[in-house]
Amino acid sequence: MPYEQPLWRQIRDDLRAKIKAGIFPAGSKLPSVRLLADEYDTSHMTVRRAVDTMIESVELIGRAGRGIFVSATNARGIEPSSD
Repeated sequence: MPYEQPLWRQIRDDLRAKIKAGIFPAGSKLPSVRLLADEYDTSHMTVRRAVDTMIESVELIGRAGRGIFVSATNARGIEPSSD
């Protein structure tokens, strides 16, 4: 049976693809974690883990009370590290 990535990594990779495709350009605000959880049909904790890893790698920026935004780093073409 082939190895399947955990759902949070699949979500992270999908968000990265959407950023690269310009669906979420640099500086744009992402939908809320709860809305993303509905979109991906999973728990908000699973989405939170994906988002948190992207915040740690500075692909996204979390602003308390304002939301989660795409980092300008993505606009400069810096590729995030993969694990």
